[in-house]
Amino acid sequence: MEGAVAGLCVTCVHARRVESARGSVFWLCARSAEDPRFPRYPRLPVLRCPGFEPLPEPERG
Repeated sequence: MEGAVAGLCVTCVHARRVESARGSVFWLCARSAEDPRFPRYPRLPVLRCPGFEPLPEPERG
């Protein structure tokens, strides 16, 4: 369900889930620290993003 709310951020290496003391959830974009084109806390759901990089697939052994 969270993926439907946050969109691409859930599976992006540059995104970090942040929860406030009141329980609100935000997604912080680490690319915003170096590139002003990216908002620090993007409007959700993010459906397209030029900086999106998927999380690596877990290795199966």
